[in-house]
Amino acid sequence: MHFRLIGNVLGALILFVGLAMLLPLGVSLIYAEGDAKALLISLSITTLSGLILYGLTRGSTKEIGNKDGFAIVALGWICACLFGSLPYLFSGSLGSFVDCYFESASGFTTTGATVITFIERLPHGILFWRSLTHWLGGMGIILLSLAILPFLGIGGMQLYKAEVPGPVVDKLAPRVRETARTLWKVYVGLSALEATFLLMGGMGWFEALCHTFGTMATGGFSTKSTSIGFYRSAYFEIVIIFFMLVAGANFSLHYQFLKGKFSVFWRSAEFRFYMMVIMICITLVTINLRLDFHYNLSESLRYASFQVSSIVTTTGYTTADFGSWPSFSQYLLLILMFVGGCAGSTGGSIKCLRNLLLLKQGYRELYRHIHPRAVVPIKLGGKVVPPGVMESIWGFFLLYIFFFVAASIIMAILGLDLVSAIASVAASLGNIGPGLGLVGPANNYAHIPFIGKWVLVFCMLLGRLEIYTVIILLVPEFWRK
Repeated sequence: MHFRLIGNVLGALILFVGLAMLLPLGVSLIYAEGDAKALLISLSITTLSGLILYGLTRGSTKEIGNKDGFAIVALGWICACLFGSLPYLFSGSLGSFVDCYFESASGFTTTGATVITFIERLPHGILFWRSLTHWLGGMGIILLSLAILPFLGIGGMQLYKAEVPGPVVDKLAPRVRETARTLWKVYVGLSALEATFLLMGGMGWFEALCHTFGTMATGGFSTKSTSIGFYRSAYFEIVIIFFMLVAGANFSLHYQFLKGKFSVFWRSAEFRFYMMVIMICITLVTINLRLDFHYNLSESLRYASFQVSSIVTTTGYTTADFGSWPSFSQYLLLILMFVGGCAGSTGGSIKCLRNLLLLKQGYRELYRHIHPRAVVPIKLGGKVVPPGVMESIWGFFLLYIFFFVAASIIMAILGLDLVSAIASVAASLGNIGPGLGLVGPANNYAHIPFIGKWVLVFCMLLGRLEIYTVIILLVPEFWRK
């Protein structure tokens, strides 16, 4: 492992996070609410730290190797969350360092869990930074760095593999840097389109940008304590539903669609599975709300469509307190927390591709019991899935369930009731945000014990970096030559 190279790249990443604080600083100066000083101090500390680390480690000519890539991505995200917490700390928005780090990690990992009770009381500059961390973390701070920092192109595939979510990595161009640029161009274009639609509906520019950041990153931070439900607007809900579903789909499909391949979505087995799950769950929740919760049919469909789309894409926006819904609807939403968006999307959780392939393998085992001598390969889109991919998926699934169970037990030991313990971990590990019980949409995570918040931060990072990238640093063999 090349520690000088790792330090050099981390210095550049920290510097980039610091420069990103210029945007909320500009917003703070526009609104003149007194948070400019905190943002300026945070920007100065972050950029200076990045410059010092970058300067001290210059001169490495090594190419980024496999171990280097994992270390850079995992440590890069930890450092981003650390320096991203400074605006909350210096502005006095949050009382303790653990709360500041929790809010920062929740932003960068696009989880959307919050420890803030009265969001509207925060100054605009801090609110903008809070939402901007979503947008930067959604497509990936490492991926953005690959797109704009030339020297990261050397061995950049290791960084790309370690950060991009999904069991199979799509390359849209021969060079990793071009792939990163292409993905970010699509991301920026879709973000601009959503912001335009929200502005056309009458939302102010500040709120339109913040909610666009939260939607396209499938993050869920809102500028309102009651989230999208504050606006009571069917138009805003339809726009956000559409872009949540877009953000939950594989971005390589969007790119191919824009290149003129209009049937690409229908040809994707994962996308068909993704939409099928959403349509079935919307139908079931609508029926349940209509029969058991006394909404009329249009209200039931409206609330069901928004909440199912929000949970399955792991965005976490809310228009209603689904914690008070009938048990069947709550249970269905809890199951959706383990489904997630498509591979290559900004969504979190296990991902539709993995769930689909696990179902296919389950069916294959049943078929083999009927026809013991049959050779039945697992196929996706007409192509045979390599055994190595299936092994990786099974490994990921087992680790995901292991950490879910272990973290849930810890949360229960800390005093949370069973529903709250399970939901808080499911929502953090799946990068969703609101859960059920004491962490439902009508509540927040402020009451979680000190140790519990660090456990959930760890779960957020595990979920965003797809487990392997984080826990590989804990394996002794990783640090040996």
